[in-house]
Amino acid sequence: MPLIYANWHRQSIDMTTFKALGLEEPFVNATLDLGFETPTEIQEKTIPVLLSGETDLIALAQTGTGKTAAFGLPLLQSIAVESRITQAVILSPTRELCMQITQEIKQYGKYLKGLNAVAVYGGASISEQAKQLKKGAQIIIATPGRLKDLMSRGYIDLGKISFCILDEADEMLNMGFYPEIKEILSKSPNDKATWLFSATMPKEVSRIAMKFMNDPFEISVGEKNTSTDSVRHEYYTIGGRDRYPALKRLVDANPGIFSLIFCRTKRDTQRIAEKLIEDGYNAGAIHGDLSQNQRDLVMNAFRKKQLQLLVATDVAARGIDVDDITHVINYQLSDEIETYTHRSGRTGRAGRSGISMVIATRSELRKIHAIEKKIKQEFVNKKIPTGLEICEIQLYHLANKVKETAIDQDIEGYLPAINDVLEGITREELINKMMSVEFKRFHNYYSKSKDLNSPSGNGESRQAKSRSKSYAPDTIRYFITLGERDGLDWKSLKDFVTGVLKLQGEEIFRIDVKESFSFFNTAPDLQDFVLSTLSASEFKGRPISIEISRNPEIAPGGGGRRRKKSRGKSSKFNKRDNFYGGKRKKGKSSGKRRKNR
Repeated sequence: MPLIYANWHRQSIDMTTFKALGLEEPFVNATLDLGFETPTEIQEKTIPVLLSGETDLIALAQTGTGKTAAFGLPLLQSIAVESRITQAVILSPTRELCMQITQEIKQYGKYLKGLNAVAVYGGASISEQAKQLKKGAQIIIATPGRLKDLMSRGYIDLGKISFCILDEADEMLNMGFYPEIKEILSKSPNDKATWLFSATMPKEVSRIAMKFMNDPFEISVGEKNTSTDSVRHEYYTIGGRDRYPALKRLVDANPGIFSLIFCRTKRDTQRIAEKLIEDGYNAGAIHGDLSQNQRDLVMNAFRKKQLQLLVATDVAARGIDVDDITHVINYQLSDEIETYTHRSGRTGRAGRSGISMVIATRSELRKIHAIEKKIKQEFVNKKIPTGLEICEIQLYHLANKVKETAIDQDIEGYLPAINDVLEGITREELINKMMSVEFKRFHNYYSKSKDLNSPSGNGESRQAKSRSKSYAPDTIRYFITLGERDGLDWKSLKDFVTGVLKLQGEEIFRIDVKESFSFFNTAPDLQDFVLSTLSASEFKGRPISIEISRNPEIAPGGGGRRRKKSRGKSSKFNKRDNFYGGKRKKGKSSGKRRKNR
């Protein structure tokens, strides 16, 4: 933000929100520079407590709620920046999260002259990190293993620290870092302030609190282990051998998907990413066996949306700070129920809504029910889309893409020759031929594809029974020309439609928002009313087109476009060995990069 604009901005808005929490002007200004005008709930509850005096704290809040600012801002205001002695240590489970916290701490402390915050983590040069530490660091952000290593070599002395912060404490303990955390806390002053931040409160976290904290103040945003209401939870029941084909269909059913896909093991993560790349999808993998350089390349590509699909392990996904992830796909459920909370928290962030999908076999339905109890939200049992349903979605998407494409002036010189080639073809024939080119590829692939839904998938759960109308054959499925480009998601589209129609929320269901269009269902007796009312309505000044969907049982899902193997040249990313977490297989092409469609 330019200085002149920043000064005007600070004067033109109410600055009492962050000031009211007790933050001083340099930190209020830093938050405004980042576009934060009002604190989140966890910040509002935490910051005044931490500024009121040296106290131990346990704060429970989900991923993406602003926890780094909640502890980072009061920490920065409490340290003596003129001293080069290490005064605070922040522990995080992964190097990605470690680097993310360091970057944010520096942003919040941008107006503190002399501030030095150093990140230390495994996979990077320990000698280079030691050089940075010798310059003096008031704040060290570290993974437990690397911090312990540096302490044993004499590069770090925690004897004078005043603050120790454990971020994502539950995940650190799940990863087996209890011995390291115990040693770090034991070798630091007893009178330090210990701040523990966690999304869940398993017994291991309670054990840390009881052993190393003194009468901690407790803050909770939402109930323990619950999920936010901005995330819709869905599950798809399939046979054990159909897991990967089901994943591809969920991807193909939504051309605008930008998704994290979770696997249990590093091996499965690598294998699924490689299969997706070979099948022409814009995918990558991130897991613990990659070098730091490889992980950085993959994450940079994902943040820039050069990758639509990122396959990850739970550990490697820590520190992925991307707010506009549309879907989280649980290719495999974790053995730990609490892990689902962390996974689903990667979508529905920063005021957006998101969808968390689970691909499950019948034997895994018990886990679904256990997660429902834990997060206090119900899952919706949905069907894997059929091939013809995917073809319809892709055709609508292609038509909208053609309509919205800006005309390239460089093509004018070729138009006479093109017109000669197309002479005699009517407008209708040309449209049909263009659509057929796209439809034929999908139709050839999917026309004889089998139904992937488990025969016993529907009706397995009590929740599915209570929502049986979502799958009743006597409902009407509508196609409407509103979508993500209009700033809508499944929640806001439902609000808009019910508002225009003056209906109750439960009368509009099975809402699936795509990039430039959407689908929803109603009871049959509402058909004429819905069509006539919405056809006569506008959205932000433009007319709305609505019609009955050709396939009334369109199932919701994700979607990017499928491409055939070995089409054209490889993208520049695929030319780099191990960019996606492993060398390309000999004799197989990774295909072109898939564009966001």
